[in-house]
Amino acid sequence: MRPLKAARALRELFANPDDTQQVFEIIDAMQGPALVQMRKRLQQTEQGRRLLAEQPNLIPLLSDRERLRALPKGSLGREYLAFVEAEGISADGLVHASDISRQRDEAAELRWIRNWLRDSHDVWHAVLGYKGDLIGEAAILAFSHHQTRNIGVGMIATMAWFKIGRVTDRSLGARDLIINGRLRSKKSAWFLEVPWHEWLARPIDEVRRDLGVDRLTQYRPVRSHEVNVSFVA
Repeated sequence: MRPLKAARALRELFANPDDTQQVFEIIDAMQGPALVQMRKRLQQTEQGRRLLAEQPNLIPLLSDRERLRALPKGSLGREYLAFVEAEGISADGLVHASDISRQRDEAAELRWIRNWLRDSHDVWHAVLGYKGDLIGEAAILAFSHHQTRNIGVGMIATMAWFKIGRVTDRSLGARDLIINGRLRSKKSAWFLEVPWHEWLARPIDEVRRDLGVDRLTQYRPVRSHEVNVSFVA
């Protein structure tokens, strides 16, 4: 736990909400026992043990857009593709953003869990229906906090709730959407244990049903250039 490092990164993040690297700095600095606890939980189920043993890599699958485009219309893979193309991002973008210094002796299973969470982040977006805007990212972080128990994730979501709610019109319901992210997480399955690499061809409605996820009510995205969410504002 490195709270001073997290505080500096949090300040940088709210000075520039598009600086994704600061998100990873905060998560890394305040992760505490989260990764170890997630590994323990995975070890308790057959599916979790299989994932830990196989340690699948999502990046090659998510980077192959032609293969994704060939999947059935309405599938998870097509929904993911629509999300990343609409946002103008790529599967390996988060890989580069998360390239920060860490202990080199980290256990292979813990390293895989960290990468699995990172690489499936935009798949979670596709399942949950959140855009890549300020509100959507804050809501999915609120969802993720309940799923991962990472204190850093909770810090970012809490500050986003305060700052975004302060600088956006109340009619947008930004704070309610962020809170709803956590409530949805409490009702849903544990996303870390989902074999996303095997589910890309499944119908998105079937995926949401099996995970206990209701379709998200439409909201108006708020982009970083539209508001001032700097830490000192």
